[in-house]
Amino acid sequence: MESLVYTSVASSMVILSLQTLFVMIGSYFMFRERTNILTILCLIAALFGSVIIAWGDIGVSREALIGDGLSLLGTILVSAYMLAGQRVSRKMDANLYSVIVFFIGGSVMLVYSLLNHITLIEYDSSDWTYFFLLAVIPTIFGQYIFNLLLKSIGATTVSVGIIGEPVLAIILAYLFLGETISIFQFIGGLMTLLGMGMYFWLQTLNYSIANYNSN
Repeated sequence: MESLVYTSVASSMVILSLQTLFVMIGSYFMFRERTNILTILCLIAALFGSVIIAWGDIGVSREALIGDGLSLLGTILVSAYMLAGQRVSRKMDANLYSVIVFFIGGSVMLVYSLLNHITLIEYDSSDWTYFFLLAVIPTIFGQYIFNLLLKSIGATTVSVGIIGEPVLAIILAYLFLGETISIFQFIGGLMTLLGMGMYFWLQTLNYSIANYNSN
């Protein structure tokens, strides 16, 4: 979040998309998960699509480099969170894990707010509406679902799904905010969806083959 003070949303988005590569590398060392060349190419295509989407808005400056560095640090930590979640999910119920994670996250934010003298109650009703929507939509229907999926499909596949967030944001902005879709966004979004679709198809195919061989 702090990176957005220094750099553009586009730059931060592209760096955040790299978490899939970090998670894939981490999964190889932590869980011995192997990935074939075709799957990696599909992933690279999806990531390249994210770069094309953000190409027109990426800037270079001293402040931007600071923001990009913060975004990269956040991406590494998010990747570590996904990998840790996959390991813990094998030993702990996903519901209990989510409650513990959200409690720790809320406690840290509470301490941070108190130390920085940030008010906890003096907000407009519209702000409370946004707080509620943030708690329900991205937390309960987003992060909570990710935690449930970590055990069954793994951190790498979950992180690939996150690459599609910018594409969904573009579509929603077009439908509800009346924003136009640039040629970069159209081509990049199409490439991202194609790469993601091929990746998920290959994962499904590999899963079917593994089940067939085990039977």
